[in-house]
This record gives sequence, structure tokens and C-alpha cells, in this order.
Amino acid sequence: MILDLGKLVKDKQIKVYRNEDLEAVIAAIPRGHYHIRLAIITKDQVIVLHEATIAGIVRAYINIAAHPLKKAMALFRKELQVRKHGYAKHQLVEEELGEDAIISFMEEILAKAYTSP
Repeated sequence: MILDLGKLVKDKQIKVYRNEDLEAVIAAIPRGHYHIRLAIITKDQVIVLHEATIAGIVRAYINIAAHPLKKAMALFRKELQVRKHGYAKHQLVEEELGEDAIISFMEEILAKAYTSP
């Protein structure tokens, strides 16, 4: 897969949230549910993530933060017909794209975020 900035982020607003932009983060398993929901409360919106999304983000973070050499990782949404019991049909799955390509892609996203009105 080739990272195509135009295709993935075209016409999408890019927001960068720092700790000072957050009001709270709330994590809970709602009554009647089996999986965690995470609410990120910012100054201008509330973002709710399902457990499968949280798991993908945590997996990417741990794979980079805990590895002595790894500096980048890309996950893409895949619809899985075969999966472990209890797993969501749509998962964030790793794609081997090469760290340099992923880092360059992130740098392009950040450049666009910081130069957009």
C-alpha cells in the first residue's frame, strides 16, 4: 500500500490536541455493554472511541514506545470476516509500509495542520 496524503486526508480538517486542549478523559464500560468506551472531552467537542479503536491505538503506541528501534507504525481499517471471538468486525490492522514512509506521512499531516487556517 502506498500512503497517499491526498486520498486519506483530502477535505478533512486536521486538529492537533495537546494536554492543555483537553478538559477530561473518561473511560468506562457502560451498563449493558461488554466493552470499554473512552470519551475525550476537549474545549470544542467530545470524541467517543470504542474499545477496538482504543486497542489499536494502544497497540501502535506500545509497539513504538517499548521497542528499542521502532519509530513508526501504520494501522488501517480492515473488515475481518474471520476473527477471534468477541472481536469487532472492523479492526485497525498493521500495514508494513516502511518507517520512513510513515514518518514522512505524519510530517505532512502535521505541516498541513499547523499551516491550515
